Amino acid sequence: AVSPYVCMHRKLRSWTQLARLAKTLDRVTQRTMPEPNILITGTPGCGKSTLAAELATKVGMRHLDVGGMALERGLTSGRDEERDCAVLDEDKVCDELEDETDINIANGGVICDYHGCDFFPVRYFQLVVVLRTDNTVLWGRLEKRGYAEAKIQENVQAEIMEVIAAEARESYDSSVVMEVVNDTPEQMETAIESIAAWVQQCRSMEA
Repeated sequence: AVSPYVCMHRKLRSWTQLARLAKTLDRVTQRTMPEPNILITGTPGCGKSTLAAELATKVGMRHLDVGGMALERGLTSGRDEERDCAVLDEDKVCDELEDETDINIANGGVICDYHGCDFFPVRYFQLVVVLRTDNTVLWGRLEKRGYAEAKIQENVQAEIMEVIAAEARESYDSSVVMEVVNDTPEQMETAIESIAAWVQQCRSMEA
């Protein structure tokens, strides 16, 4: 079974592909929403929430921490005592995302971050960004969070093995999955600028 802490990765791909992605977006996803939805994913400690929040501010989209939402709204189905974490109720989470009186993800304009990707319906996201982090950097970040050594080892091993890379490739069209190295603030800023440019291209297509 895949650890609830792990996330997807992907072979490194150039950010120039974002421009090509924008040009083929409608053909690939057959979307009708005025704004795209974006999923930011990666192993805990890779900077998902920080990047997603800063990106959302920059492009004027809604940032949604899926794990935090699940805890706040009771969208869980128990607790994994061994891993010391809540167990996400995937059906409840998807129902919440599709609630037309609240999030209504079908309308677009949502940036989700979560350390997983295979349970979301493919139609939700037009771009899936996988954050990668050097193993040493990741270990240090998780230590600062106060993670137990076993939990750190599990996440670092998942990063090494690229466990969710296969999950992402099986779940989404390869043209919408991008991988970004996120070891430094400079790399994060470059990623934000590139994704923001992609969002603007998508908006110009709808204008």
